[in-house]
Amino acid sequence: MSVITVPSARADIKALATAMRQSNALDALPLNLSEIQWNTLAGYLQPVMLRQGQALIEQGVKDRTVYLVESGTLTVHYEDSHDRIRIAVVGEGSLLGEGAFFSHLPRSATVSAGSDCRLWCLTPLRFRELCTRAPEIALELTVAMSAVLARRMYNKPKRVAVT
Repeated sequence: MSVITVPSARADIKALATAMRQSNALDALPLNLSEIQWNTLAGYLQPVMLRQGQALIEQGVKDRTVYLVESGTLTVHYEDSHDRIRIAVVGEGSLLGEGAFFSHLPRSATVSAGSDCRLWCLTPLRFRELCTRAPEIALELTVAMSAVLARRMYNKPKRVAVT
């Protein structure tokens, strides 16, 4: 994966918060934090820029990083045992990687940028730090990610987006 990371994690978390609030997608991340809480969360997130066509997640790789989508669209490709490919599209205001984050299993699909994208990543290590230092924010984030996972599992076409 050759993504471009942005040095300052506090770069501009407001755009991510706005994307979360304004998304009407079925799998939008319902994360309603105060401005102070968003700024706290920003200290645990790493901004990531992807160019159209770049891969973010590879099917079968063992990695538990979760990505919050600020802008752009990403395509999710799943190849089953019969070489059939299924595709879902994930847009701003949602997340990717929640399946592996919770299950500790390898990635279930490949994710590529369908357009230029700006995301924010959260590693398991930084999440554990968040749990220790700001447990109320960690709990809100966990509940919100779980809600997205549940919505995707109940919606057959979106199941492929569980990465």
